[in-house]
Amino acid sequence: MKLLPIWIGITAYLSCFGIITSAQTETVTISIQHELKETETPKPISWVVVPDGSGRSLLVLQGGQVLVVPADRKQSKITSFLKLSPEQMIVKDFEEGLLGLVFHPKYRSNGLFYLYHTLQSPKRSVLVERRVKDQKKLALDPNHTRTLIEIGQPYWNHNSGVPEFGPDGYLYLSTGDGGKANDPHDFSQNTFSLLGKVLRLDVDQTEGALQYAIPDDNPFKDKPGYRGEIWTTGMRNPWRLHWDLPSKTLYCADVGQHQKEEINLIKRGGNYGWSFREGTGEFSLKNRKPSPEIKFIDPVFEYGHDEGTSVSGGIVYRGTKHPELYGHYIFGDWGTGKCWAIEVKNNQTVSKKYIEFTLDGEVINDLPEFVNGKPQSPFKPVNFCMSAQNELVLLDWQGMIYFTN
Repeated sequence: MKLLPIWIGITAYLSCFGIITSAQTETVTISIQHELKETETPKPISWVVVPDGSGRSLLVLQGGQVLVVPADRKQSKITSFLKLSPEQMIVKDFEEGLLGLVFHPKYRSNGLFYLYHTLQSPKRSVLVERRVKDQKKLALDPNHTRTLIEIGQPYWNHNSGVPEFGPDGYLYLSTGDGGKANDPHDFSQNTFSLLGKVLRLDVDQTEGALQYAIPDDNPFKDKPGYRGEIWTTGMRNPWRLHWDLPSKTLYCADVGQHQKEEINLIKRGGNYGWSFREGTGEFSLKNRKPSPEIKFIDPVFEYGHDEGTSVSGGIVYRGTKHPELYGHYIFGDWGTGKCWAIEVKNNQTVSKKYIEFTLDGEVINDLPEFVNGKPQSPFKPVNFCMSAQNELVLLDWQGMIYFTN
């Protein structure tokens, strides 16, 4: 049964109290087209431009395959770049699998890139360095595989993903709190644990027994009671990190539990609250209080579960097709398909826009239907990426790849 009238009534009621302000929020309509229709693309996770000037891109699929998409997407054949064994990675295919790929900033000279994925027996997340031996052909070096870090995972969910290199040349990796619900082991605030954090690693050096080095200016390096890799604490299930290099700003979308979905600006040494807080509010299911000296960093944007259920992070748009979105951080909700563009200045959101995407004249992320209280949207955005032309690429977890017109 469609609950659209109920949804509209709830929206109108909440608007009276300033909780939803859609009447005052601009809506931007963007036409999209479905591409790569002839190719099987189940559960796409990331679209990564090959940084060699060729215009080629890699399409990362959660099941373990990475496809090479040529610059001419319509005329050229799509080939396989690599394939990992899903049997070794996945028990629950909802959140386990291949979750990220990033090229080294000096890829043209060293051919290096990094994969982030889960493994089983024991259950863990790994960051692995690989190398391209022939960049023109995008041929892998079969003899170069280096595991940099392994992080034990107690459960199958909250594995996070999509590592990013910053303007400083260091690799930033977000980790979930270990999974299940309610952060049962309090990993996010545990400074001995790498779970529920953003980590910062120097992949070009090694240190002691580590396959990486800890940068000297990491906030907790050599501090008793802390892992030096930690850049920030208090994350729940970050889905995804994004460095906006022109503004030198690190964005992080953090999936909430039952109350709030967050967009955060990641700052050195920051504590983002979970599981003392969910968004800016107290997390009432944990019977504990933070120490008075702990200072939390508020999200730059949050929304409640009246508007969505699971945030999917994205990018700051730097293309030319949609000047009204230039410099805005674009993201969406996996549960409802609702999408936003926010403009951030001086660490504050100064404006927001709703985005409706149209395919063949029909809006694909309109108000969702609800089944047993859960939204059933025909559009499930899992990532917002940039093409080789800095234009928007939408990845739908149901297997569709969209480009803006």
